[in-house]
Amino acid sequence: MTSRRHFLSGAFGGAALTATAMATAASAERVRRTSLLGLPEPVEQSHADTQAPLTPPTGRPYRPVLTLNGWTLPWRMKDGVKEFHLVAEPVLREIAPGMTARLWGYNGQSPGPTIEVVEGDRVRIFVSNKLPEVTTVHWHGQRLPNGMDGVSGLTQPPIQPGETWVYEFTARRPGTFMYHPHADEMVQMAMGLMGFWVTHPKAHHPLISEVDRDICFLLNAYDIEPGASSPKVNTMLDFNLWTWNSRAFPGIDSINVRHNDRVRIRIGNLTMTNHPIHIHGHEFEVTGTDGGPVPKTARWPEVTTDIGVGQMRQIEFIADELGDWAFHCHKSHHTMNAMGHNVPNLIGVKQDDLAREINRLVPGYMAMGETGMHEMTEMDMALPDNTLPMMTGTGPFGAIGMGGMFSTVKVRKDQPAAHHPDGHRDPGWFRHPPSSVARLWQGEGTSAPTAPSPSHPTDASPSPVELTVRKPAGHSGHGH
Repeated sequence: MTSRRHFLSGAFGGAALTATAMATAASAERVRRTSLLGLPEPVEQSHADTQAPLTPPTGRPYRPVLTLNGWTLPWRMKDGVKEFHLVAEPVLREIAPGMTARLWGYNGQSPGPTIEVVEGDRVRIFVSNKLPEVTTVHWHGQRLPNGMDGVSGLTQPPIQPGETWVYEFTARRPGTFMYHPHADEMVQMAMGLMGFWVTHPKAHHPLISEVDRDICFLLNAYDIEPGASSPKVNTMLDFNLWTWNSRAFPGIDSINVRHNDRVRIRIGNLTMTNHPIHIHGHEFEVTGTDGGPVPKTARWPEVTTDIGVGQMRQIEFIADELGDWAFHCHKSHHTMNAMGHNVPNLIGVKQDDLAREINRLVPGYMAMGETGMHEMTEMDMALPDNTLPMMTGTGPFGAIGMGGMFSTVKVRKDQPAAHHPDGHRDPGWFRHPPSSVARLWQGEGTSAPTAPSPSHPTDASPSPVELTVRKPAGHSGHGH
């Protein structure tokens, strides 16, 4: 990728806004190519792993958020204003190991980096357009001057390719917000052009609790044909890749917390459908929406909350149950990858004769679906390059029959606190206490299996026993 430093120093020079730009920027000030010298240099994430929260360099203190499989955008202070620099551009994003997509994003990533500010901050965001078409940025949910709202044709002219514009406003209220284009948004959002915004309260807020962990991610969806790498932008419903921060399981990092931590998770939905997000082993409360904190009298315990299109939900819970707890969208197709939508239901249909005949023409052909689709989690199948299996990922007891919008919340007593350098490390798989794992009934006196030793020590340390996995007769597949 072209060096950002070269991009700034080689393609731009000068320092003043032109009279034409000042006259036409009824919404966002238009800055021509000759006026970028001295802007905050944009940076990009070097890998797809979750990066540790950014320590605020100056300004009022706050607990920074952790962006799952993402990062926070650095900023600088200039004359009392926080300045950021976003570059809208084509990017390569690894959806999960084995598949990379050609998307659009900001600063080398889709979604773009999270922007964090404090209530009352004056912010200035420079937006450089390196896309092949015009764009804008809408600051979803913000209270701001109408001319900074980022709607092409309504509140500003579009940002042309090669131009940089600047948005400036005051972050007036704390909460969780998003940013995305309002210019050819059907294409640009289908290509992954979006990001997260968090405004922290400037002082103690009666409706915003202090938390030990603060985590955020965006829900997104793509329709990418098997073997392809670019999304189909005209799809309305039949998506085949459901992702968190443009990552599908097993590429989604786990959420690693300390026992009894108060955990806040902020989730934004910029897909084309709703998502009932569900956690195992705990109850949570919805403590915030796009509109701000939820009054305490309007909260109730839940294990699932439905997040509609264009909505944000902020949930909080006490991580008081040890273990590796599933956390996922409860629409069953959204925990699958690379699904075909016109596959007939063959459960109960004997296919032996058909499979033999087809094997004469296509050696290695395997009949599928006779007893369901779970067998796909435990067999190696030839797939086109750059294609994810429908269900993939391996846990301590074998193949995990889920993909897409799925991850785990790992609760450990010995997990370092969030501010520790290793506070977000993956502790490995949970070691279950004796007799606490479901087991095959073989009569009185049988013992429960335990998982293999994790890569890091955890809370319980029973002596491991061998786990026998029963497979259907004739099954010879291998786990991924």
